[in-house]
Amino acid sequence: MDVRDIVTRISGSYHPDLGLVTQAIGGASTVHTPSGDVLRCHVRGRLRKSGVRILPGDVVRFARVGDGEGVVEEVLPRRSTLVRPYIANVDQVVLVASLAEPPPSLDLLDRLLVLTQAEGLQAFIVWNKADLVSRAEAEAYIRVYERAGFPTAVTSPKADLGRDELLRGLSGHLTVLAGASGVGKSSLLNWLLQEKRFETGEVSRRLGRGRHTTRAVELVPMPGGGWIADSPGFSVLDLSELSLERLPELYPEMGRMRGACRFTGCLHRNEPGCAVRDAVCAGEIDPGRYERYLRLLGELEEAERRRYQ
Repeated sequence: MDVRDIVTRISGSYHPDLGLVTQAIGGASTVHTPSGDVLRCHVRGRLRKSGVRILPGDVVRFARVGDGEGVVEEVLPRRSTLVRPYIANVDQVVLVASLAEPPPSLDLLDRLLVLTQAEGLQAFIVWNKADLVSRAEAEAYIRVYERAGFPTAVTSPKADLGRDELLRGLSGHLTVLAGASGVGKSSLLNWLLQEKRFETGEVSRRLGRGRHTTRAVELVPMPGGGWIADSPGFSVLDLSELSLERLPELYPEMGRMRGACRFTGCLHRNEPGCAVRDAVCAGEIDPGRYERYLRLLGELEEAERRRYQ
């Protein structure tokens, strides 16, 4: 997917004066044009006064004002907007979890999946650092999420494992990379690009977590097509505004059972005739993922109580 493809997808038609913002720092934006040029653009005065914020992923109308220079005159309506990190028009989130060093945080992974589903974006899970565990150890995690309905890839830059599979998953998408610090996001990007473009950090052996290295969001083209952005590491995700009723729909394995429970609006906790609880008991839904769902459900109930106190 090149710039012309993205422009056409977002605007509905092709225009040579539309381009893709790949980085926005302060008042300056880097804009890639359909002709292959890269322009350093500032925002037109009237647009700046309107308070609009230019984001990576924006499709903008630009005017050239000199060699390699331009002015952003309009920001086209966005298909999606994320605020952590600030990025527009992504359609896929690649969630990176390390299989070791640090061990996978399944609570965080499930929260990221809920957030991704709530935003209406496609989720793709990458299990990284596969060289540090046995295949059986890796399968214990992978199987849970594949059965839930999420596409996955298993990777190891050190062992050169899974690169082609991951590139195929990125092709045709505008993707944001997400995951905790230390899971190897920057190393993955360098490996995919076959160049050392992003700074990497070592995992603290004493603390068991990574040192965050990403400084600014930047979209980069992938060798197999598509564009991807690295994002700051996550530690806490605020999902307190999510409604209780919507939460079960954001778990695909539960959403597939909609209408099977005795009561409409079943939260799958202690209601009689709950098909989801029956599926957990039968081993059709992973008990660990169900327990993490119940914890998040409890958090949302507490947040709702606080709002109305």
